[in-house]
Amino acid sequence: MPGMAFAPLSPDLSRQLEALGGQLVWRIGKDELSDNVVVRLGYASAAPRFAHLPRLRSAGDAEVQEAAQSGRLVIEWVD
Repeated sequence: MPGMAFAPLSPDLSRQLEALGGQLVWRIGKDELSDNVVVRLGYASAAPRFAHLPRLRSAGDAEVQEAAQSGRLVIEWVD
């Protein structure tokens, strides 16, 4: 986000986050009913369950940023 400064991560935390990121899958898109931008996130083992969830429409970077700024960004954890 513009204007925000973040402290550097320790090497140990960086390695842990990198390992976790390799185990996750995600989908980002607009909900067809509410027009919210939805981020679906889960472990790779949950990937088949993503197919059983309602479809998401494509969302560009600007739409994702606007949704985050306006409180219309929804995070869903997929088990």
